[in-house]
Amino acid sequence: MKDLKIYLIAATTLFVIYVVANINRPKPINWAETLSNKDKIPFGTFIIYDRVKDLYPGAAITPQRQPVYNVLTDTAVKQASYIIVCNEISLSKPDYEQLLKYLKQGNDIFIASSNFGSLFEKKLGIATKANFNVQQENSPVKFLNPALQTPQTYLVDKGAGNVYFSGLDTLKAVVLGENLNKKANFIKYRFGKGNLYLMANPKMLSNYSMLTPQGAAYAATALSYIKTTRQIIWDEYYTQGSGEAESPMRVFLNTPQLSWAYYISIFSLLVFVLFEVKRRQRIIPVIEPLQNSTVAFVTVVGQVYYEKRNNANIAHKKVIFLLEHIRDHYRLKTNKLDHEFIDTLSKKTGIDSQFATNLVNAVNFISVQQHVTDRELINLNKLTEKFHSQSGYNGK
Repeated sequence: MKDLKIYLIAATTLFVIYVVANINRPKPINWAETLSNKDKIPFGTFIIYDRVKDLYPGAAITPQRQPVYNVLTDTAVKQASYIIVCNEISLSKPDYEQLLKYLKQGNDIFIASSNFGSLFEKKLGIATKANFNVQQENSPVKFLNPALQTPQTYLVDKGAGNVYFSGLDTLKAVVLGENLNKKANFIKYRFGKGNLYLMANPKMLSNYSMLTPQGAAYAATALSYIKTTRQIIWDEYYTQGSGEAESPMRVFLNTPQLSWAYYISIFSLLVFVLFEVKRRQRIIPVIEPLQNSTVAFVTVVGQVYYEKRNNANIAHKKVIFLLEHIRDHYRLKTNKLDHEFIDTLSKKTGIDSQFATNLVNAVNFISVQQHVTDRELINLNKLTEKFHSQSGYNGK
């Protein structure tokens, strides 16, 4: 017991030292590409979401965490521009149809994504691809509008501009921007009175890009294509989900202080349980299971019958059981065992008519005997066993 306490104290001390060291050490940079407007990490979109009101003065910025169909069918959303920034967007058919209807009503939709999904690829004929050229790790991008041309292109490292449209229907799409390899990265589609803007470089709108002069200028220019409305819808569904099925534990695990408190509590409970189990748990006695005495009982009964040698009693009981079985399973009357009964029994059970005759004759013979020999009893037993076998009876 004393040794156990020493080990527990040493383990607890080491664990506390480890926790304190981890809390005080510099936090590593999180390079996860969440593109969430809640995240301040390099590839979150907190800055652009916070400053988008500067691009659209007086407009109300409304975040939404529902699919496109749910948002656009809301009666409160009439005249508003829609902005979606995510790594991948996958629209359903109802989403796409509602999106087209919304565009034709004169609204603008801006989508920045590295992958636009199979439905966009099918309907608009677009596909995206990333440039993995080792000699050109970071690809500069530019706008094609002469009024927006600058002496220099927009360049942001970490591969922010490396994605482009590898497939494009030039009869329907208008190219607004491209990289130095003449590959489009920013395009526009006209639907009725509205415009659909598609950008293949969502990281150009990330926090990392916004903290550089060129990145901030590029993001402001790209978003300036959207017409000014009284309301801007900012999508959170494709980066954060609907939020309806989130667990309360998410709050603890996403906050470093609370997560460490949670882990320390779990560790303390484990130590307490181990210590208490060692002190108080008693040996659980082994309880032998009850033995099945059915076989022994049958053996004793059989031995009694064998010693008494009352063949007539055994034969009469076998006849009673056989006739009861015929009544229960085949619904036949057994009060008169004649030729009509034999014929009906043969048809209902499927046994041979001659065998049915032998069985019934044996039953009729045994029923009137006061003394039964071993041979007669054995013959009756063979006939009843054969009857059960041929009639398909399995004992249930």
